[in-house]
Amino acid sequence: MRLYQRLALATLMFIFAASASAADYYIDITNKTGYTIVYMYISPGDAKHWEEDVLGKKILRNGATQRITLNNYNSPIFDVRLEDEDGDSYTFWNVNVAEQDLVVTLDDID
Repeated sequence: MRLYQRLALATLMFIFAASASAADYYIDITNKTGYTIVYMYISPGDAKHWEEDVLGKKILRNGATQRITLNNYNSPIFDVRLEDEDGDSYTFWNVNVAEQDLVVTLDDID
């Protein structure tokens, strides 16, 4: 009987660990600034520094939408900073990517 109890406990621990593990998220960002976005930084909401530019060599032209996939994070809360071709920045704090996407306009300029 002890073996069955241990197996049951191990199974429960595995199920709990799997439910507490990291998840994958995504956010769609639409550029309606009138300018080309050249840098896009997305970091977990509790991060102290910005992560690397997720656009890389790509750009986000005015009117276009870019889907960014965020893999293996423990929370859907992210900070987002965009920079356009003129060097203007647009920062969004504590965005819940599980509930919303972003449409960036000139009203959002820092």
